[in-house]
Amino acid sequence: MKILLIQTAFLGDAVLTLPLIEKLSVKFPGSEIDVVSLPSTQSVFSLSPFVNKTIPFDKKGKEKSFTATLAFGFHLRKNNYDFVVSPHRSARSAIISFLTGAPVRISFDTASLSFLYTERAVYRKDFHEVKRNLSLIYSEDELTRWKIIPKVIISAADKEKVASILNTDSLKKLALIAPGSVWETKKYPSEYYREIAKHFINKGFSVGLIGGKEDAELCGEISDSGTGKILNFCDKFTIPQSVELLKKADILITNDSAPTHLGVIAGIKVLTIYTSTVPEFGFYPYNEGSSYISLDMDCKPCGIHGKTKCPLGHFNCGNNLMPETVIAKAEEMIRKI
Repeated sequence: MKILLIQTAFLGDAVLTLPLIEKLSVKFPGSEIDVVSLPSTQSVFSLSPFVNKTIPFDKKGKEKSFTATLAFGFHLRKNNYDFVVSPHRSARSAIISFLTGAPVRISFDTASLSFLYTERAVYRKDFHEVKRNLSLIYSEDELTRWKIIPKVIISAADKEKVASILNTDSLKKLALIAPGSVWETKKYPSEYYREIAKHFINKGFSVGLIGGKEDAELCGEISDSGTGKILNFCDKFTIPQSVELLKKADILITNDSAPTHLGVIAGIKVLTIYTSTVPEFGFYPYNEGSSYISLDMDCKPCGIHGKTKCPLGHFNCGNNLMPETVIAKAEEMIRKI
């Protein structure tokens, strides 16, 4: 059986699709699973031993036009897929799915142009995203054990790269902080992250910052905070290498963003800080030992993805969440190691 999965959303969404891919291989043993992804998230799917190949779709670049989308879909038709599953709910994904000509095409009932699919699963807002994705191929009765930590494979070269930069021989305990986000109102204040970093350094931890090239300025501001001891790993590692780095950590403290999900697949304790968003959206860390922290406020959530600035101008969802509170929660989690 030839299966195509379409996921062209953000990095975090791509990571949260890995359990679905793993379960597709279980439900349809011997199947060949291809994935359509953004060029920037291809390496996420390379982590999975259940993916046959990843097909990049540059929807923000050279394949942005409607004509290019049609050409891409018709090109996929040549692969003769039996089954297409699309956790991504965009109109573009629906069109691509339809153009493959696969006899079975499934997405959520809330997907744009959902009539182009042959089957539609109910989109449950009260489910975690992993559980939601799995509901595309399983009934609710079959979803009692949805907290799947997907199998990932890290190459020897990636392991060596991390070891060469991390210098594991000199590390005793490692706390990682991921201060970035695509959305400004998801970013916990950088000065608070400095306080958290200083606390763990004083406790004998090595503290490192992680993020992509878009987070370089932010991570630079935090690492240059005067201690001289904060390790800045920002933009030094690929996604597979970042997972390998995370495996070395005792705890990850992060915003409601992709590092949360990378920490989960790395199998470490993750503390996710929610500012303008809420865990009820279904993107909280679900592995054993992980947790989250969020203030209960009348004005939040102000949006499902966050915003470029606080609509009310005060950002109290972040400013009123004191670093001492985050430190206390992180310390509680670490004591249970």
